[in-house]
Order: sequence, then structure tokens, then C-alpha cells
Amino acid sequence: MSKFFASIEPQHRDFIAKQKLFFVASAAPGARVNLSPKSADALRIVDERTAVYIDRTGSGNETAAHLRADGRLTFMFCALEGAPLILRLYGRGRALARGGEAYRRLLDEAFGGAEPPGARQMILLDVESAQSSCGFTVPLYDYAGEREALDRWAVAKGEAGLDAYRREKNLESIDGLPTGLLVDDAAHEA
Repeated sequence: MSKFFASIEPQHRDFIAKQKLFFVASAAPGARVNLSPKSADALRIVDERTAVYIDRTGSGNETAAHLRADGRLTFMFCALEGAPLILRLYGRGRALARGGEAYRRLLDEAFGGAEPPGARQMILLDVESAQSSCGFTVPLYDYAGEREALDRWAVAKGEAGLDAYRREKNLESIDGLPTGLLVDDAAHEA
């Protein structure tokens, strides 16, 4: 029932555009596997081989640490309404430093220059393959709206408060891997 594709096909783009939620999975040798839900409003499909999302400040920064250590990354979408479908995008990822050249370019080109409160970096996926599968066991859910708590928290913290929080909570993974968040590392963004 599953089918592999060499890139993001037009029907995949259409499906992704209708989703409100997606999941990001990453891992590194000797570390825990990380799986995080994300709001699809932060995601853009740049082209048939590239997807990117604006990653916002949170209690951890596992994805960035795993990308520095290993690079493997998967995005998963599943239909919560309508016809059943699961779509996974597999590839290699990298974190783009907030304020860096690649970040600024994608912010302008893919997000119309709009940066949400608490933006900390972008996570870019270089897609190596896509896989669709049936999704018959995924239950149906109704979308009720976006949560506003993170926006309120980030605005209340302000840039100085967010910087202090990131320094305290986002420089290492839960397994002690460096995230590279505040490192001026051109190789990390290349």
C-alpha cells in the first residue's frame, strides 16, 4: 500500500497545503529518538526537493542537536479529515541560524518576511524521497484552531528574555549533544 517517490510531487504539495499539523522526527547515534508535532502554518515547500519550517523557542532543541550529530530528518503528515493518507518526507536536514544569510533569504522568499514571535531558527529538509501510505488507522479529528500561548509567552519574554532562555534551555539536547544554536558556524548552515 505504500509508494515511494524521488521528490515532492504536485499531489503531495496539494495534500501538505491542506494540513494543519505535521510531525518532525530526528535521531542521533546513542541518543533518544525525537518526535515533535508542529503547526503547518510554519512550514513551506520551497521546491520538489526542499521543505523548511520556522522553528520557535521551546523547552528543548533536540532536532538541531540531532542534525548536527547525524543529519537524518523526517517530516510526516497524516490526514485527520477527508480521505486517509500518510505522507513522509525523508532526507537530510540542517538548522539555519536566525539572522544568517540563508535564514533571511528564506524568510523573505518563502514566508513573505513575516517572522512569528519566538522564532529561533529554521529547519531545512533536503528531501531524498517521499513515501505515501494508506493512513487507514489514523482517526478523524476536527481542527479547532491554533493555540496562542507560545505567542503570548514569547512576546512577554521579549528578545532579551528569549535570548536568556535559549542560553539556559536550548544549547544542549537532553542527551548532552550540542545544538549549535548560538555558534557562528558557517558549516552548520551551509
